[in-house]
Amino acid sequence: MIVMPSVVSLSSRAFANFGLEEMAYVKPVVENTKPTYEIHAANGTRLAVVEDRLVAVAMIRRHDLEPASLH
Repeated sequence: MIVMPSVVSLSSRAFANFGLEEMAYVKPVVENTKPTYEIHAANGTRLAVVEDRLVAVAMIRRHDLEPASLH
């Protein structure tokens, strides 16, 4: 007999906060005609803007989070 796991329903708020304490996103953007990288919490809150992607990843790891790229 195959037992399927039950589907968990998350509210919009709970879904937005999913992974909040585990990961952060790096998003490439252009700010003042200059390429930069935004660091966002899992719920979309902008945490920082830096000029280098490697610096963004290092900042995320320094805070014990797992970096993810957002294209």
